[in-house]
Amino acid sequence: MAEIQLRSVSKRWGGFVGVDNFDLTIADREFLVLLGPSGCGKTTTMRMIAGLEDTTEGEIVIGDRVVNDLDPKDRDVAMVFQSYGLYPNMNVYENIRFPLKVRKVDPSTHDERVRRAVEMVELGDFLHRRPAELSGGQRQRGGRAPAPAPAPPRGAGAASAGGSRPRGPPSASRPCSSWTSPCRTSMRSCASRRGRRSRTSSTSSR
Repeated sequence: MAEIQLRSVSKRWGGFVGVDNFDLTIADREFLVLLGPSGCGKTTTMRMIAGLEDTTEGEIVIGDRVVNDLDPKDRDVAMVFQSYGLYPNMNVYENIRFPLKVRKVDPSTHDERVRRAVEMVELGDFLHRRPAELSGGQRQRGGRAPAPAPAPPRGAGAASAGGSRPRGPPSASRPCSSWTSPCRTSMRSCASRRGRRSRTSSTSSR
């Protein structure tokens, strides 16, 4: 993984300000959650990190590189959307394997990587089912599984994952050892609908 920095990042569409002069540092192995109302800039911020949206101003630094001019495929960022992003004609196994094929990862490692990702999201019993044969929560977990399969150094998830039904009570300090351990779990909240945010809590999990 690698540290991610947003330095005075802004995003505007004409006179509308989506993200305004936003500074943020995401530490190596930190699991970050952005909280806020619809339209405050959470998804726009993640899309800019992933390279799916250009910044109007400011710099995005991943590791020791400014990545503003890099294509999404060159940033090693896995983006998980609220919509499940599953191909309806593929079963769970092939949906998870597909990013590995696109990235031309050594085919001899595909099965191991897919099964490791499946274990993280607890879909081992549903590998041969197509998305239409899964529940909403299973589809959401299936949509997240391709992200760890190629083992990218960092990832971003857009909007709600409420259909995933995590085990145990929700907690800001819940360990995220299923993804990488040890790690740091933090939360940020949107202070306004124009992208300004403030830290609400920060805890360490080991």
